[in-house]
Amino acid sequence: MTPAPTAAQRRVIDAADPVTGRLKGTEAQLAALVKRGLAFRHPRPPHAHFLTPAGHRVREAPEPETEPAIEQPEAEASGVFAARIGGEEAADTGPARLREVHSAWQGLLEMRRMTNPDGATDRPCGWERTHLVRAAALALEAAGHRPADADAASGGYRVRATPQPEAVAVREPDPGALRACAATLEKAGWQAGEHTEPRTGTRYVLASPRRA
Repeated sequence: MTPAPTAAQRRVIDAADPVTGRLKGTEAQLAALVKRGLAFRHPRPPHAHFLTPAGHRVREAPEPETEPAIEQPEAEASGVFAARIGGEEAADTGPARLREVHSAWQGLLEMRRMTNPDGATDRPCGWERTHLVRAAALALEAAGHRPADADAASGGYRVRATPQPEAVAVREPDPGALRACAATLEKAGWQAGEHTEPRTGTRYVLASPRRA
């Protein structure tokens, strides 16, 4: 079992880029995280350090609480940038949010370039495969799709996990908007297809990150 990181190491982990997981710290701190399996050093210049999936789990682990926490959207709970998965309270859609989303998407493309073996930016990378809902939601929000708000009857997309490995479900009550979501995910390197829920007849998109 990997020992828990020290307080100083935890601060480095918590300060990692929320999308790419890129780390900043002293050489000694970064080397210690690599040794613990919480970070890796990219082989190509500038040899940046990034969180491994284990490192992401450490960062995302909730702090000890004295009573059960109420489940809430990730952006609200973490206090850092997170793509809107749909269902959050009234979302800010102003210029500041647009800049955040654009910056996050560009950061994700850079992460694809640095971590995909061939440097490809047209298909998802390892981080996206371990953060399926967040990755798909970022692709949708960055393309200008509107996330649903907390009102269950409102329009807008909702991205949710599924029991199927490496797949998310995207729901959007407007058929045209649902097809547009599928097209956006295809363009972002995902395999996406429309399906119908047998019991309700509701149409939804099932999307998986493309491998090649």
